[in-house]
Amino acid sequence: MKTLLKKETTHLKTPLGTVKISGDEEGISEIRFTESTKKVSEETPSLLLPAVQELKAYFEGDLKVFNLKLNPAGTAFQKKVWKLLYEIPYGNTISYLELSKRMGDIKAIRAVAAANGKNPLWIIIPCHRVIGSNGSLTGYAGGLERKKWLLEHENPSLQQSLF
Repeated sequence: MKTLLKKETTHLKTPLGTVKISGDEEGISEIRFTESTKKVSEETPSLLLPAVQELKAYFEGDLKVFNLKLNPAGTAFQKKVWKLLYEIPYGNTISYLELSKRMGDIKAIRAVAAANGKNPLWIIIPCHRVIGSNGSLTGYAGGLERKKWLLEHENPSLQQSLF
């Protein structure tokens, strides 16, 4: 008989809004932007402290690779897509078509895109690094403005302005 593990939750203020972080002893299961008016957590459960610390370091520009125990809920197909997403290096992007090729089936592009959209671990599993084949910013559950911000954060332009 499987023992139910206590799920912990905390809320963290980021430059993009409040993020809800959930997980248990098996790992972090959810990191999502939330539009709720839930206050930022004053105390973070010790179980979630590494996720909070790494996210803060990421947003401060001090972390490029997350090292957290992850436990997202999803189908075998979704988990395979998420594993490939996790392997996209910081500061890089790939297209949905390229992601489908990496899955071994370019005809699965819609299924791959759907799995990308179901990713419960935003930022950690970097679904924001997937763009359209023409370089366009397509689809992001957190909103295109957040996707644009994340991509610019990871790969800032050398020339910010002429003036």
